[in-house]
Amino acid sequence: MKIESQSKKGLRTTLSIIVDKGIIQKKLNERLLELQSEVNLRGFRPGKVPSEVIKRQYGKAIYGEVVDKILKETSTKAIEEKKIKAIGQPKIDLKTFGEGKDLNYSLQVDSLPEIKLKSFDQFKATSFEIKLEKKIIDEKIKEIAKNNKNFIDKKDGEKAFKKDLVVFDYSATVDEKKFEGSEGKGVQIELGKDLFLKGFDDQLVGVKKNDKKIVVVNLPENHPKKELANKETKFECTIINVKKSEETKIDDKFAKNMGAKDLKDLEKLIEQQVSSQYKQALDSITKKEILDQVEKSHEIDLPKNLVETELATITKSLKKEDLEKHKSSNEKLAKSRIKLGLLLNEIGEKNNIKVTDDEVKSEINKQVKGMPGQESMVIDYYKKNPSATQSLKGAIYEEKIITSIKSKIKIVKKNVSTEEAEKILKNLNKPVIKEKKSKEDKISSKSKVKNKKLVKGNQ
Repeated sequence: MKIESQSKKGLRTTLSIIVDKGIIQKKLNERLLELQSEVNLRGFRPGKVPSEVIKRQYGKAIYGEVVDKILKETSTKAIEEKKIKAIGQPKIDLKTFGEGKDLNYSLQVDSLPEIKLKSFDQFKATSFEIKLEKKIIDEKIKEIAKNNKNFIDKKDGEKAFKKDLVVFDYSATVDEKKFEGSEGKGVQIELGKDLFLKGFDDQLVGVKKNDKKIVVVNLPENHPKKELANKETKFECTIINVKKSEETKIDDKFAKNMGAKDLKDLEKLIEQQVSSQYKQALDSITKKEILDQVEKSHEIDLPKNLVETELATITKSLKKEDLEKHKSSNEKLAKSRIKLGLLLNEIGEKNNIKVTDDEVKSEINKQVKGMPGQESMVIDYYKKNPSATQSLKGAIYEEKIITSIKSKIKIVKKNVSTEEAEKILKNLNKPVIKEKKSKEDKISSKSKVKNKKLVKGNQ
């Protein structure tokens, strides 16, 4: 193998590599011999197929397989010989190739920049401590109580109105035919919320216990079975019960229903939950202050391939008209992310910071404990998504690096009220609490709530 340096521009090196045709032929012959014991062809005994026959049948595929393997081996060897600290995926450009010819290709490699870390002595950041007012806790508990209505039976003969709970069985048909999921038992809907099917609630207003009611509505347009999408459907409903809501009394009994020991314990849990949400958002400001100083205090060359990959990730969901409009800001963001990533990684290496498997397991266990009743969902998510586990490991690594930096800089502590916190966060356009989260967001977040009833309610 012959290796020559073609060019070097900044962190990008281009190598010219030639692999002798004799080496390629030798590898081809070795692969043909291996295939003799693997290939079964009609008219030949197993393991006795002549290599010439195999070559005629599968020649192009075998050559491609062998060359692909040679490219991987020789490119790796070339990078090692030239002592290049490669980062990202090298680019290969084939010049000449084919059976009976030398393999000639160029290899474009981006390398890690040399980073000289500067002292953090002049760095400083603000650490916020939240003072949670009693009224915030009271408002949160009232909100939970409102979302956890108690329903009591209406008297026989009383009609159902909006905000009442109707319990019913149903049998549905489309064009007089049953379909999968056309039967329902003990279905409960609160009239007026329109959560079952659009227009369904309105047709149940006025029903009484033991009534028979036919409801006609369209199935949703996004129904999993296309043939049923938006189809008019007849529901024959049998009303099992009609209930009305009563004001929820906020006391120890209510607190126990929410998973707490008593009302004081519920207040404590709510305080921990809300404080944690504010603290998490405010900590992100502290982190940003630190990262901004890390970035501004260092000048480094950036590997083009990493910037290009990051830019592609940022812009993949943008429309064509927005690509040009936000081109400059997107490029700036991509460069910032890569620069910070390289700097933080260097800080981590210099301080011998590592993340153990036990630390990852511990973090997953925290998330499991924070989502009672959904433990198996969290565990399955990480088992089925290795990339999510790797992402979590990266997040832990970054937090350990930030913690290390904090120990070396001046931290100014600042006590703030919730009102002050809201103003700070509003200025940064960072909402404290996201009411709606995707399944993945819920799993990834570090929930401190001990019982999901405190957040979601139990309708």
